[in-house]
Amino acid sequence: MGRLTARRPVLTVNIETDAARTRRRPDTLAVEEPLEIRVGGDPLAVTMRTPGHDVELAAGFLVSEAVIAHGGQFRSAIHCGGPGTGAGAGAAGATENTYNVLDVALAAGVALPAADAARRFYTTSSCGVCGKASIDAVETVSAHDVAGDDLEVDAAFLLSLPERLRDAQAVFAKTGGLHAAALFDGRSGELLVAREDVGRHNAVDKVVGWAVLADRLPLSGTVLQVSGRASFELVQKAAMAGIPVLSAVSAPSSLAVELAEARGLTLAGFVRGTSLNVYAGAQRVRVPVEA
Repeated sequence: MGRLTARRPVLTVNIETDAARTRRRPDTLAVEEPLEIRVGGDPLAVTMRTPGHDVELAAGFLVSEAVIAHGGQFRSAIHCGGPGTGAGAGAAGATENTYNVLDVALAAGVALPAADAARRFYTTSSCGVCGKASIDAVETVSAHDVAGDDLEVDAAFLLSLPERLRDAQAVFAKTGGLHAAALFDGRSGELLVAREDVGRHNAVDKVVGWAVLADRLPLSGTVLQVSGRASFELVQKAAMAGIPVLSAVSAPSSLAVELAEARGLTLAGFVRGTSLNVYAGAQRVRVPVEA
């Protein structure tokens, strides 16, 4: 848990009165560090993330990239040393293990990611698709049928999820600097897993990766709740994992709505207080009948 947060001195300024008051104090920050994801020793991607649940992050990322579609295709993963150490990090001459390089081994017979440069990209904590050759490269065909999922949920259930997600954000409570994603069983209402990260896309990848390692894909009958806006990439990740409902506390983008409609995914935004907007797949949301 120590690497999730860091303590730094800050200058606090209060200008509520005519004379500004200042004081120096320590503050708790969310840690952000790079993670290089390798597959079979070959670099695939670098993402800025909050350390923790790295194996889940890598597994979820591989689902969203259509490298794997279920848990049986993910064999193992190991943190290795820094740049240049490859899969043989334990060999003589390997650099110190920084836990910022993760090498994934896929199951026998699973095709390795294409070696072309277009698939090797850098992602920031705010944009999970930065560096993609084109938006077409992101629209990967899912192995799971979201449109055919018969889940229906009450609007009141969706409205309860942001608070339940916030209750699960232990590091956010200390730093105020993390996004979060949580997966709920759409029929029982059970919270299945919640993850935090400086990147909203990383938080979702960690949730999906949890399902990969538990061999629970596709995630039929589930609802994904996210703490920020609903971007194209989050709809894509939900669809790739077989999640039929995505709920966000903020606005979706136009491309996110278009993709949700095309995939048959239910997309809700501005889920706050007593109201929400359903932008796609409204047939899955039950609303009270007016008297």
